[in-house]
Amino acid sequence: MQSDSEEGDLAGLRLLAHPLRLRLLSLLTAQAMSAAEAARELGETQANVSYHLRRLHKGGLLEVAEEVAVSGGRARRYRHVPDSGPVALGAGPRADGADHRQVAAALAAELQRRAAHGRTGEPVHLTDAELWMAPEEWRRLRDDFSALGARLHEAARPAHTPGTIPTSTTVVMFALAEENDPGADAPEGEVR
Repeated sequence: MQSDSEEGDLAGLRLLAHPLRLRLLSLLTAQAMSAAEAARELGETQANVSYHLRRLHKGGLLEVAEEVAVSGGRARRYRHVPDSGPVALGAGPRADGADHRQVAAALAAELQRRAAHGRTGEPVHLTDAELWMAPEEWRRLRDDFSALGARLHEAARPAHTPGTIPTSTTVVMFALAEENDPGADAPEGEVR
């Protein structure tokens, strides 16, 4: 039986509220890995990686791709489920503002880690916007970005594949409440 803290850990956005989990999802997009393999790649302990893999799996963001024999035992190799975004974004019970702040903090920390490894002289793209638009245009743009996210996952190759380069992409889109009405509901199907 899961404790209340474990149950909360598996709820919607809280799954993403840890930088190591974000790194694991990225790593396991292009290939299946065991906890030991992922730990070696990320320079983390196997126990720590194993814990976070189990949380992500129970939360529906990872699938067991295969089980392999290792040293007299069995190891699970996990793979990211690319279309699991709605699960992480609270497709179940609506996430609260604390969930969003935790995820934003984890994303910011991960983005800072990645930026420290950025190649100088390489072209980059940056889009940042807080603006008003018609709800139908918002939905079209959100769907376009979702399609690009799917293409990004399809293009992913295993780490260190010859002829590839490591890249970073972070896109977070959400509807905002009006500042004078913080209790306003987001448009149907949207998570704040």
